[in-house]
Amino acid sequence: MDEHPDIYPDDPYGGSIKKDKVSEDDSPLENLLARFSQKGGGGKKLPPTSGGGGNDGGDDEEEGMLRMSFLDHLGELRSRIIRALVGFGVVFLVSLVFSNQLWLIVQAPAVEAFRRLTQQAQQADEERVKEVCKPPATQATSAPCAEAVKAAETPKVSGSLVGIDPMEQFSILWMWTPLVASIFLASPWILYQIWAFIAPGLYRSERRWAVPFVLTTAGLFLTGGLFAYFIAFRYGLTFLLGLGGFAGIKPMISIDKYFELFVDVMLGVSAIFEMPVIIFFMVLLRLATPKFLMEHSRYAILAIVILAAIITPTPDVFNLMLFAVPMCLLFFVGVFAGYLLVLHREKRRFPWSKVLPWLLIILAILAVTGGVMVVKYHYHLVKHWPYLIK
Repeated sequence: MDEHPDIYPDDPYGGSIKKDKVSEDDSPLENLLARFSQKGGGGKKLPPTSGGGGNDGGDDEEEGMLRMSFLDHLGELRSRIIRALVGFGVVFLVSLVFSNQLWLIVQAPAVEAFRRLTQQAQQADEERVKEVCKPPATQATSAPCAEAVKAAETPKVSGSLVGIDPMEQFSILWMWTPLVASIFLASPWILYQIWAFIAPGLYRSERRWAVPFVLTTAGLFLTGGLFAYFIAFRYGLTFLLGLGGFAGIKPMISIDKYFELFVDVMLGVSAIFEMPVIIFFMVLLRLATPKFLMEHSRYAILAIVILAAIITPTPDVFNLMLFAVPMCLLFFVGVFAGYLLVLHREKRRFPWSKVLPWLLIILAILAVTGGVMVVKYHYHLVKHWPYLIK
Protein backbone atom coordinates (compact mmCIF):
# COMPACT_ATOMS: atom_id res chain seq x y z
CA MET A 1 0.00 0.00 0.00
CA ASP A 2 1.23 3.50 -0.88
CA GLU A 3 2.77 5.36 2.03
CA HIS A 4 1.57 8.66 0.59
CA PRO A 5 -2.02 8.25 -0.55
CA ASP A 6 -2.38 12.02 -1.03
CA ILE A 7 0.31 12.21 -3.76
CA TYR A 8 -0.08 11.54 -7.48
CA PRO A 9 3.13 10.06 -8.93
CA ASP A 10 2.00 10.68 -12.52
CA ASP A 11 1.36 14.39 -12.36
CA PRO A 12 1.20 15.79 -15.94
CA TYR A 13 3.23 18.86 -14.99
CA GLY A 14 6.10 16.83 -13.64
CA GLY A 15 6.81 15.67 -10.11
CA SER A 16 4.32 14.67 -7.52
CA ILE A 17 1.70 17.04 -6.17
CA LYS A 18 -0.80 16.73 -3.39
CA LYS A 19 -4.47 16.33 -3.97
CA ASP A 20 -6.71 19.36 -3.60
CA LYS A 21 -9.07 17.93 -1.07
CA VAL A 22 -12.22 19.76 -0.05
CA SER A 23 -12.84 19.06 3.58
CA GLU A 24 -15.96 19.81 5.52
CA ASP A 25 -13.75 21.07 8.32
CA ASP A 26 -12.22 23.81 6.19
CA SER A 27 -13.67 27.30 6.05
CA PRO A 28 -16.07 28.17 3.19
CA LEU A 29 -13.48 30.32 1.43
CA GLU A 30 -10.88 27.56 1.67
CA ASN A 31 -13.39 25.09 0.20
CA LEU A 32 -14.18 27.45 -2.65
CA LEU A 33 -10.51 28.12 -3.42
CA ALA A 34 -9.70 24.41 -3.26
CA ARG A 35 -12.48 23.60 -5.66
CA PHE A 36 -11.27 26.31 -8.06
CA SER A 37 -7.85 24.73 -8.04
CA GLN A 38 -9.48 21.55 -9.34
CA LYS A 39 -10.46 23.17 -12.62
CA GLY A 40 -8.84 21.41 -15.54
CA GLY A 41 -6.28 22.33 -18.08
CA GLY A 42 -5.57 20.23 -21.11
CA GLY A 43 -8.82 18.30 -20.63
CA LYS A 44 -7.53 16.11 -17.79
CA LYS A 45 -10.04 15.21 -15.15
CA LEU A 46 -9.37 14.66 -11.52
CA PRO A 47 -7.57 11.38 -10.85
CA PRO A 48 -9.60 8.79 -8.96
CA THR A 49 -9.43 8.72 -5.21
CA SER A 50 -7.34 6.10 -3.44
CA GLY A 51 -10.45 4.37 -2.19
CA GLY A 52 -11.06 2.50 -5.43
CA GLY A 53 -13.33 2.89 -8.39
CA GLY A 54 -16.68 3.30 -6.64
CA ASN A 55 -19.15 5.77 -8.11
CA ASP A 56 -20.49 7.38 -4.96
CA GLY A 57 -22.27 10.73 -4.68
CA GLY A 58 -19.03 12.66 -4.22
CA ASP A 59 -17.58 11.26 -7.45
CA ASP A 60 -20.74 12.18 -9.32
CA GLU A 61 -20.59 15.72 -7.97
CA GLU A 62 -16.90 16.11 -8.88
CA GLU A 63 -17.38 14.70 -12.38
CA GLY A 64 -16.41 17.35 -14.89
CA MET A 65 -14.41 19.43 -12.39
CA LEU A 66 -11.01 19.94 -14.01
CA ARG A 67 -7.67 21.25 -12.82
CA MET A 68 -6.06 24.38 -14.28
CA SER A 69 -2.75 26.08 -13.76
CA PHE A 70 -2.52 29.75 -12.82
CA LEU A 71 -1.79 30.71 -16.44
CA ASP A 72 -4.82 28.72 -17.59
CA HIS A 73 -6.96 30.70 -15.16
CA LEU A 74 -5.59 33.94 -16.60
CA GLY A 75 -6.28 32.70 -20.13
CA GLU A 76 -9.86 31.84 -19.25
CA LEU A 77 -10.32 35.22 -17.56
CA ARG A 78 -8.92 36.97 -20.64
CA SER A 79 -11.30 35.04 -22.89
CA ARG A 80 -14.35 35.95 -20.80
CA ILE A 81 -13.35 39.63 -20.63
CA ILE A 82 -12.94 39.75 -24.42
CA ARG A 83 -16.35 38.12 -24.97
CA ALA A 84 -17.99 40.54 -22.54
CA LEU A 85 -16.36 43.52 -24.27
CA VAL A 86 -17.35 42.27 -27.73
CA GLY A 87 -20.98 41.89 -26.63
CA PHE A 88 -20.88 45.31 -25.00
CA GLY A 89 -19.39 46.81 -28.17
CA VAL A 90 -22.15 45.36 -30.35
CA VAL A 91 -24.83 46.78 -28.03
CA PHE A 92 -23.03 50.13 -28.02
CA LEU A 93 -23.02 50.31 -31.83
CA VAL A 94 -26.74 49.54 -31.92
CA SER A 95 -27.39 52.16 -29.23
CA LEU A 96 -25.34 54.67 -31.20
CA VAL A 97 -27.81 54.39 -34.08
CA PHE A 98 -30.66 55.33 -31.73
CA SER A 99 -28.75 58.01 -29.81
CA ASN A 100 -31.32 60.74 -30.57
CA GLN A 101 -34.19 58.62 -29.26
CA LEU A 102 -32.16 57.65 -26.21
CA TRP A 103 -31.48 61.30 -25.37
CA LEU A 104 -35.20 62.07 -25.53
CA ILE A 105 -35.67 59.33 -22.93
CA VAL A 106 -32.87 60.76 -20.77
CA GLN A 107 -34.19 64.32 -20.84
CA ALA A 108 -37.83 63.28 -20.20
CA PRO A 109 -37.54 63.66 -16.38
CA ALA A 110 -36.23 67.22 -16.83
CA VAL A 111 -39.03 68.09 -19.28
CA GLU A 112 -41.61 66.75 -16.84
CA ALA A 113 -40.01 68.65 -13.94
CA PHE A 114 -40.12 71.92 -15.90
CA ARG A 115 -43.76 71.27 -16.83
CA ARG A 116 -44.69 70.69 -13.18
CA LEU A 117 -42.92 73.86 -12.13
CA THR A 118 -44.77 75.77 -14.86
CA GLN A 119 -48.10 74.42 -13.63
CA GLN A 120 -47.22 75.36 -10.06
CA ALA A 121 -46.33 78.92 -11.16
CA GLN A 122 -49.63 79.22 -13.07
CA GLN A 123 -51.61 77.99 -10.07
CA ALA A 124 -49.80 80.48 -7.81
CA ASP A 125 -50.70 83.34 -10.19
CA GLU A 126 -54.34 82.27 -10.36
CA GLU A 127 -54.55 82.17 -6.57
CA ARG A 128 -52.95 85.62 -6.46
CA VAL A 129 -55.61 86.95 -8.84
CA LYS A 130 -58.42 85.50 -6.73
CA GLU A 131 -56.93 87.06 -3.60
CA VAL A 132 -56.25 90.55 -5.00
CA CYS A 133 -59.21 90.96 -7.32
CA LYS A 134 -61.99 90.40 -4.80
CA PRO A 135 -65.04 92.69 -5.29
CA PRO A 136 -65.30 95.61 -5.35
CA ALA A 137 -61.70 95.64 -6.69
CA THR A 138 -61.45 95.16 -10.46
CA GLN A 139 -58.72 95.24 -13.02
CA ALA A 140 -59.71 98.78 -14.00
CA THR A 141 -59.94 100.22 -10.50
CA SER A 142 -57.13 98.40 -8.69
CA ALA A 143 -53.48 98.51 -9.72
CA PRO A 144 -52.50 95.35 -7.75
CA CYS A 145 -55.37 93.50 -9.40
CA ALA A 146 -54.25 94.64 -12.86
CA GLU A 147 -50.67 93.55 -12.18
CA ALA A 148 -51.83 90.16 -10.91
CA VAL A 149 -53.99 89.60 -14.00
CA LYS A 150 -51.14 90.64 -16.29
CA ALA A 151 -48.74 88.25 -14.52
CA ALA A 152 -51.26 85.42 -14.79
CA GLU A 153 -51.71 86.02 -18.52
CA THR A 154 -47.96 86.02 -19.17
CA PRO A 155 -46.74 82.65 -20.57
CA LYS A 156 -44.64 80.74 -18.05
CA VAL A 157 -41.39 78.99 -18.86
CA SER A 158 -39.85 77.54 -15.70
CA GLY A 159 -36.50 76.48 -17.13
CA SER A 160 -34.72 74.47 -19.80
CA LEU A 161 -31.66 72.38 -20.56
CA VAL A 162 -28.88 74.27 -22.31
CA GLY A 163 -25.63 73.37 -24.04
CA ILE A 164 -22.77 75.60 -22.92
CA ASP A 165 -19.65 74.02 -24.39
CA PRO A 166 -19.44 73.56 -28.21
CA MET A 167 -18.49 69.88 -27.80
CA GLU A 168 -20.94 69.26 -24.97
CA GLN A 169 -23.83 68.16 -27.15
CA PHE A 170 -21.69 65.79 -29.21
CA SER A 171 -20.07 64.09 -26.21
CA ILE A 172 -23.30 63.75 -24.21
CA LEU A 173 -25.75 62.88 -26.99
CA TRP A 174 -23.52 60.74 -29.20
CA MET A 175 -21.07 59.17 -26.75
CA TRP A 176 -22.10 59.02 -23.11
CA THR A 177 -25.84 58.45 -23.58
CA PRO A 178 -25.36 55.32 -25.78
CA LEU A 179 -22.60 54.18 -23.43
CA VAL A 180 -24.83 54.30 -20.33
CA ALA A 181 -27.69 52.65 -22.24
CA SER A 182 -25.31 49.86 -23.28
CA ILE A 183 -24.41 49.17 -19.64
CA PHE A 184 -28.04 48.38 -18.87
CA LEU A 185 -28.84 46.56 -22.11
CA ALA A 186 -25.68 44.43 -22.07
CA SER A 187 -25.85 43.60 -18.35
CA PRO A 188 -27.35 40.08 -18.87
CA TRP A 189 -24.54 39.14 -21.27
CA ILE A 190 -21.81 40.55 -19.00
CA LEU A 191 -23.25 38.75 -15.96
CA TYR A 192 -23.40 35.52 -17.94
CA GLN A 193 -19.69 35.81 -18.75
CA ILE A 194 -18.93 36.33 -15.05
CA TRP A 195 -20.89 33.21 -14.19
CA ALA A 196 -19.25 31.23 -17.01
CA PHE A 197 -15.84 32.03 -15.51
CA ILE A 198 -16.90 30.91 -12.02
CA ALA A 199 -19.01 27.88 -12.98
CA PRO A 200 -16.21 25.35 -13.80
CA GLY A 201 -15.02 25.57 -10.18
CA LEU A 202 -18.43 24.61 -8.83
CA TYR A 203 -20.16 21.27 -8.36
CA ARG A 204 -22.63 20.07 -10.95
CA SER A 205 -25.58 20.77 -8.65
CA GLU A 206 -24.33 24.32 -8.08
CA ARG A 207 -24.03 24.99 -11.81
CA ARG A 208 -27.81 24.78 -12.03
CA TRP A 209 -27.87 28.23 -10.43
CA ALA A 210 -26.63 29.77 -13.72
CA VAL A 211 -29.99 30.76 -15.20
CA PRO A 212 -31.48 31.99 -11.88
CA PHE A 213 -28.27 33.92 -11.14
CA VAL A 214 -28.21 35.73 -14.50
CA LEU A 215 -31.95 36.43 -14.59
CA THR A 216 -32.16 37.59 -10.97
CA THR A 217 -29.04 39.75 -11.03
CA ALA A 218 -29.83 41.36 -14.37
CA GLY A 219 -33.50 41.72 -13.44
CA LEU A 220 -32.70 43.50 -10.17
CA PHE A 221 -30.20 45.77 -11.93
CA LEU A 222 -32.77 46.77 -14.57
CA THR A 223 -35.51 47.12 -11.93
CA GLY A 224 -33.30 49.48 -9.97
CA GLY A 225 -32.78 51.57 -13.10
CA LEU A 226 -36.54 51.73 -13.74
CA PHE A 227 -37.21 52.71 -10.11
CA ALA A 228 -34.61 55.46 -10.32
CA TYR A 229 -35.89 56.71 -13.68
CA PHE A 230 -39.63 56.77 -13.05
CA ILE A 231 -39.75 57.57 -9.32
CA ALA A 232 -36.62 58.59 -7.43
CA PHE A 233 -34.93 60.83 -10.01
CA ARG A 234 -38.12 62.56 -11.16
CA TYR A 235 -39.31 63.56 -7.69
CA GLY A 236 -35.83 64.56 -6.57
CA LEU A 237 -35.24 66.67 -9.68
CA THR A 238 -38.58 68.47 -9.34
CA PHE A 239 -37.74 69.30 -5.72
CA LEU A 240 -34.28 70.63 -6.58
CA LEU A 241 -35.38 72.77 -9.53
CA GLY A 242 -38.25 74.28 -7.54
CA LEU A 243 -36.21 75.46 -4.56
CA GLY A 244 -35.67 78.95 -5.93
CA GLY A 245 -39.16 79.46 -7.30
CA PHE A 246 -40.21 81.79 -4.47
CA ALA A 247 -37.44 84.23 -5.53
CA GLY A 248 -38.24 84.04 -9.25
CA ILE A 249 -35.09 82.01 -10.04
CA LYS A 250 -35.40 80.27 -13.41
CA PRO A 251 -33.27 77.09 -13.64
CA MET A 252 -31.07 76.87 -16.74
CA ILE A 253 -29.30 73.52 -16.42
CA SER A 254 -26.39 72.51 -18.65
CA ILE A 255 -26.83 69.10 -20.24
CA ASP A 256 -23.43 68.08 -18.84
CA LYS A 257 -24.42 68.67 -15.21
CA TYR A 258 -27.87 67.18 -15.78
CA PHE A 259 -26.47 64.02 -17.35
CA GLU A 260 -23.89 63.64 -14.56
CA LEU A 261 -26.66 63.69 -11.93
CA PHE A 262 -28.78 61.35 -14.05
CA VAL A 263 -26.01 58.74 -14.32
CA ASP A 264 -25.11 58.95 -10.62
CA VAL A 265 -28.69 58.27 -9.55
CA MET A 266 -29.39 55.57 -12.15
CA LEU A 267 -26.24 53.52 -11.58
CA GLY A 268 -26.25 54.08 -7.81
CA VAL A 269 -29.82 52.85 -7.35
CA SER A 270 -29.28 49.96 -9.79
CA ALA A 271 -26.23 48.81 -7.83
CA ILE A 272 -28.14 49.03 -4.54
CA PHE A 273 -30.88 46.80 -5.98
CA GLU A 274 -28.28 44.00 -6.11
CA MET A 275 -28.41 43.77 -2.31
CA PRO A 276 -30.57 40.59 -2.24
CA VAL A 277 -28.10 38.79 -4.50
CA ILE A 278 -25.15 39.79 -2.30
CA ILE A 279 -26.94 38.64 0.87
CA PHE A 280 -27.95 35.36 -0.80
CA PHE A 281 -24.36 34.56 -1.77
CA MET A 282 -23.16 35.46 1.72
CA VAL A 283 -25.54 32.81 3.06
CA LEU A 284 -24.56 30.39 0.27
CA LEU A 285 -20.86 30.70 1.17
CA ARG A 286 -21.74 30.47 4.89
CA LEU A 287 -20.28 33.91 5.56
CA ALA A 288 -23.50 34.88 7.36
CA THR A 289 -26.78 33.29 8.44
CA PRO A 290 -30.33 34.66 8.23
CA LYS A 291 -30.55 34.53 12.02
CA PHE A 292 -27.40 36.63 12.38
CA LEU A 293 -28.66 39.16 9.81
CA MET A 294 -32.04 39.51 11.52
CA GLU A 295 -30.47 39.89 14.96
CA HIS A 296 -28.30 42.74 13.65
CA SER A 297 -30.90 44.22 11.28
CA ARG A 298 -31.04 47.49 13.25
CA TYR A 299 -27.41 48.16 12.33
CA ALA A 300 -28.16 47.31 8.71
CA ILE A 301 -31.11 49.75 8.68
CA LEU A 302 -28.90 52.48 10.17
CA ALA A 303 -26.26 51.88 7.50
CA ILE A 304 -28.94 51.91 4.79
CA VAL A 305 -30.32 55.26 5.98
CA ILE A 306 -26.81 56.76 6.01
CA LEU A 307 -26.15 55.41 2.51
CA ALA A 308 -29.51 56.75 1.29
CA ALA A 309 -28.64 60.18 2.72
CA ILE A 310 -25.39 60.12 0.71
CA ILE A 311 -26.89 59.11 -2.64
CA THR A 312 -30.15 61.08 -2.33
CA PRO A 313 -29.93 64.12 -4.64
CA THR A 314 -32.04 66.25 -2.25
CA PRO A 315 -31.79 67.04 1.49
CA ASP A 316 -35.48 66.61 2.35
CA VAL A 317 -36.85 63.70 4.39
CA PHE A 318 -39.40 62.65 1.74
CA ASN A 319 -36.77 61.87 -0.91
CA LEU A 320 -34.53 60.29 1.73
CA MET A 321 -37.33 57.86 2.63
CA LEU A 322 -38.00 57.33 -1.07
CA PHE A 323 -34.53 55.78 -1.26
CA ALA A 324 -34.24 54.25 2.21
CA VAL A 325 -37.55 52.33 2.34
CA PRO A 326 -36.95 50.28 -0.86
CA MET A 327 -33.39 49.58 0.29
CA CYS A 328 -34.65 48.24 3.63
CA LEU A 329 -37.19 46.09 1.80
CA LEU A 330 -34.42 44.73 -0.44
CA PHE A 331 -32.38 43.85 2.63
CA PHE A 332 -35.21 41.79 4.09
CA VAL A 333 -35.90 40.21 0.69
CA GLY A 334 -32.28 39.06 0.63
CA VAL A 335 -32.55 37.68 4.17
CA PHE A 336 -35.75 35.84 3.18
CA ALA A 337 -34.02 34.34 0.12
CA GLY A 338 -31.15 33.21 2.36
CA TYR A 339 -33.67 31.67 4.76
CA LEU A 340 -35.22 29.68 1.90
CA LEU A 341 -31.71 28.49 0.98
CA VAL A 342 -31.11 27.31 4.56
CA LEU A 343 -34.44 25.46 4.55
CA HIS A 344 -33.50 23.75 1.28
CA ARG A 345 -30.04 22.91 2.60
CA GLU A 346 -31.47 21.39 5.77
CA LYS A 347 -34.38 19.76 3.86
CA ARG A 348 -37.04 21.50 5.95
CA ARG A 349 -40.41 22.86 4.87
CA PHE A 350 -41.43 26.49 4.89
CA PRO A 351 -43.41 27.34 8.09
CA TRP A 352 -46.56 28.68 6.47
CA SER A 353 -48.50 28.38 9.74
CA LYS A 354 -46.31 31.09 11.32
CA VAL A 355 -45.91 33.38 8.31
CA LEU A 356 -49.43 33.37 6.84
CA PRO A 357 -51.16 35.13 9.81
CA TRP A 358 -48.62 37.97 9.75
CA LEU A 359 -49.00 38.29 5.98
CA LEU A 360 -52.78 38.57 6.31
CA ILE A 361 -52.41 41.18 9.06
CA ILE A 362 -50.12 43.32 6.88
CA LEU A 363 -52.50 43.09 3.92
CA ALA A 364 -55.44 44.03 6.17
CA ILE A 365 -53.57 47.08 7.50
CA LEU A 366 -52.76 48.21 3.96
CA ALA A 367 -56.38 47.72 2.86
CA VAL A 368 -57.75 49.68 5.84
CA THR A 369 -55.22 52.49 5.29
CA GLY A 370 -56.16 52.76 1.63
CA GLY A 371 -59.87 52.75 2.46
CA VAL A 372 -59.49 55.56 5.01
CA MET A 373 -57.50 57.68 2.53
CA VAL A 374 -60.17 57.20 -0.16
CA VAL A 375 -63.27 57.70 2.05
CA LYS A 376 -62.14 60.29 4.59
CA TYR A 377 -59.42 62.25 2.79
CA HIS A 378 -60.94 61.99 -0.72
CA TYR A 379 -58.03 60.25 -2.44
CA HIS A 380 -58.68 58.30 -5.64
CA LEU A 381 -56.83 55.70 -7.67
CA VAL A 382 -55.05 56.55 -10.93
CA LYS A 383 -53.14 54.43 -13.46
CA HIS A 384 -49.77 56.14 -12.91
CA TRP A 385 -47.45 56.73 -9.95
CA PRO A 386 -48.18 57.32 -7.08
CA TYR A 387 -51.46 55.54 -7.98
CA LEU A 388 -53.29 57.24 -5.09
CA ILE A 389 -53.72 61.00 -5.33
CA LYS A 390 -55.97 63.58 -3.75
